[in-house]
Amino acid sequence: MQKPYIEKLFAGKVKKLGSLHAATLMEREWETGMFKERMIGEIWLEKTGLIGDEVADTKNHGGVEKALFAYPIKHYDDWRKEPKLETIEVGAMGENLAVSQMEESSVCVGDTYQFGDAVIQVSQPRQPCWKPARRFRLIDFAIQIQQSGRTGWYFRVLKEAFVHDKQELVLLDRPYPQWTISKCNEVMHMKKDDIRLAKKLASCELLALNWKQTLQKRATGEISPVDKRVFGPNKVSF
Repeated sequence: MQKPYIEKLFAGKVKKLGSLHAATLMEREWETGMFKERMIGEIWLEKTGLIGDEVADTKNHGGVEKALFAYPIKHYDDWRKEPKLETIEVGAMGENLAVSQMEESSVCVGDTYQFGDAVIQVSQPRQPCWKPARRFRLIDFAIQIQQSGRTGWYFRVLKEAFVHDKQELVLLDRPYPQWTISKCNEVMHMKKDDIRLAKKLASCELLALNWKQTLQKRATGEISPVDKRVFGPNKVSF
């Protein structure tokens, strides 16, 4: 069996795009850190991510629980077919790690990997926001991403070190094999009325705090609205 593999590393600065007074909302001014460049050679990985990498929305992105965003390279073939994003390329989802031999069905919350001299741990699936939709001019793209299950996931950094691409990940520990990224996405997005499942996932010790809080609210009957996250300023109501 082939081991999980880091094909490419990406990092980048926040960019301001669009026009402040554009007639259409999708062309208005916006800031994002999802336009990243490939990193060649060794780069320092610290607790909050690759040195020099930036996020625009520090309230909802980045930090120790979302230090690294990983995305399977194989998903790009699917996006080129439907919704026919023929020019989409690896790195376009804003990932830091473009990976092969791993996907949402084979990665679990709490999975701990040796990444060169660094150690990283899966913290949560990615919940897509409105920015990929703005980038690709598809108003419902965030919904398409989460419904497809092709979300990618985040790592926290347990041990800082220099890292580079073209490197295997070595699985050190899998404490929660029942909580694959696919299963977590199913609980969060497809089974919102299942309080039992919400409570069970919320009890996963190594799940990121923001996911735990959302699921704990759901267990009390409070469903968090998603329109602001998935549509944001791309819709006139925000």
